[in-house]
Amino acid sequence: MDDYNREREEDRLHRPTEPDAERMADTPEPLTSPEEPVYRRQTPPPPPEPPKKRGGFLPALFGAILGGLLVWLLMFATGGTKDGTVEKTAGTVKDTPGSSQQVSVDISSDITDVVGKSLDTVVGITNLQSGQDFWSQSSAPQAIGTGSGVLYKKENGKAYIVTNHHVVEDAYALEVSLEDGTKLKGELVGSDIWTDLAVVTVDAKDIGATIEFGDSDALKRGESVIAIGNPLGEGFAGSVTVGVISGKDRSIPVDLNNDGNIDWQADVLQTDAAINPGNSGGALINMAGQLIGINSMKISEETVEGIGLAIPINLALPIIEQLEETGEVNRPTMGVSLLDLRTIPAQQQDVLKLPKDVKDGVVVTEVFRNTPAQTAGVEKYDTIVEMDGEKITNMVELRKHLYNEKRVGDKMTMKVYRDGKPVTIDMVLKDGNSF
Repeated sequence: MDDYNREREEDRLHRPTEPDAERMADTPEPLTSPEEPVYRRQTPPPPPEPPKKRGGFLPALFGAILGGLLVWLLMFATGGTKDGTVEKTAGTVKDTPGSSQQVSVDISSDITDVVGKSLDTVVGITNLQSGQDFWSQSSAPQAIGTGSGVLYKKENGKAYIVTNHHVVEDAYALEVSLEDGTKLKGELVGSDIWTDLAVVTVDAKDIGATIEFGDSDALKRGESVIAIGNPLGEGFAGSVTVGVISGKDRSIPVDLNNDGNIDWQADVLQTDAAINPGNSGGALINMAGQLIGINSMKISEETVEGIGLAIPINLALPIIEQLEETGEVNRPTMGVSLLDLRTIPAQQQDVLKLPKDVKDGVVVTEVFRNTPAQTAGVEKYDTIVEMDGEKITNMVELRKHLYNEKRVGDKMTMKVYRDGKPVTIDMVLKDGNSF
């Protein structure tokens, strides 16, 4: 034991174990001896104060400045103004507590501009034919089909509409529906089955804009176009589809009388813009808002997708002008009846005495009196193989040459085989109802 501890032990041993009685009487007994250490229940120390955040004001200020800058840049980029309204590309901002911000945006493009400019020029056309009313058992016009048309001119109190022949065919009356729902009585000026075109007029009082003609010859494959019409009737009036010019100068065989034989080759534009029943007669428009085609038909097969067809406006214009003037198209004719050589059985072809290398052509089966053909000396069983140096293999090619290349009063030169020998015939064409 070291000296310090020894001294403490001796001191303890010599300390009196009992207090003096007199002192106890005079002085209250302490709870503990003054020499003894005092033991107290220790209370847990208070939790340490969290460290003070340094620089709390500066980050808040920085955040506020950055947020305000971003809002200002957003409003500036979208054409905003100080009062919170948004111009051109953004509209009213609606913000309610606890909800996301809703921004109404007004988006404009070349397509929306063209559609906005052209939509009022496209109308609906309802073909009304005589029928019996179920309720009154009386005769009354019945709607048997709907199509579309395009307003292209106003003159002398009338507005002119171009549409398809098959839209107005056999109509007892026509009803024209404008974009705003107004319905007008339509009057048929004339129609042409071969080009599938027709012209209708309405009172110009309620007509506003008319469309401008474009140049279909200037179109390029891949050029964007817009089709506007009423597919499936008035329930889808003013429908807009967008596509491109897929092809030009397409020739599509057409059976006009549904007899299974091809009567005509329609020259059309091909587009992948959706064209459906009811679009017939509607507008095919370029990105300048000009009419470059009259929607006419589509190829409907399970294996075909996106082939719509339209009559080029450059081919339609001469027909439209003739329909306006006379109500019909005066076409040059020869005055004969014809038959395709390939449809004649081989045994009957022996009568024609044709050279073995002549496989195609058109055979004259009858020559009518007082016609250009009779005047020129055409005979029965002559086999036409050329017109004006152009090879003729069937009646469709012959008809297209007459109707597209020639006019009434024009001179035409034909090469025919007669009794197996080539003969050249010149004639002056006149108007008529036959070949």
